Amino acid sequence: MTSAHPQPQPQAQPHASAPQPHHPPQAYPAPPGNAAQPRGAQSQARNRGQGGGVQPAGHDYQNVHDAHGGQGDLQQDIMRRSRTGARTVPRTRKARLRVAKVDPWSVMKVGFLLSIALGICTIIAVAVLWMVMDAMGVFSAVGGMVSEATATDDGGGFDLQNFLSLSRVLTFTSVVAVIDVVLVTALATLGAFIYNLSAGFVGGVEVTLAEDE
Repeated sequence: MTSAHPQPQPQAQPHASAPQPHHPPQAYPAPPGNAAQPRGAQSQARNRGQGGGVQPAGHDYQNVHDAHGGQGDLQQDIMRRSRTGARTVPRTRKARLRVAKVDPWSVMKVGFLLSIALGICTIIAVAVLWMVMDAMGVFSAVGGMVSEATATDDGGGFDLQNFLSLSRVLTFTSVVAVIDVVLVTALATLGAFIYNLSAGFVGGVEVTLAEDE
């Protein structure tokens, strides 16, 4: 009786794998940051970060451009300030006005005061002039000549020195000053009325006013 020995099954031979195609290494995109820079640029950037102060050529051009741009901006700023300073110089403002009417009452008061001042000045001037002429001997010399010229056989001539005494001269001057006060006041008031009438036809006198520089 034969024992059935299991016969060994033939092992499956592995099939020969087909040759795989060759794939060259792909160029992956460079990561952002310093990895995209060349090694020399990375070292320069590292040195700059450490305080070395080395900058790439592109940054040098940018710095030079910024420097020139800064100088241009500075010049423009200076020119702008100079123009602004020239504009801020205060100009003399002028105003053109017209005197359309004059108040006769105010003109009369001003004319009265001015005529009184003029009369007082006239009296003082005449008194000073008389004293100076008397000190120079003018009245005595002229009075003697007039007395000799007007002398007659019956009596003496005209006494000019006595006639032109200081009291008589000042009295006459005072009368003239009073008449002057009345005339000046009346004429000033009349002139105000005449000006108002003429201003209604021609528009009055134009006056240009300006500020002090």
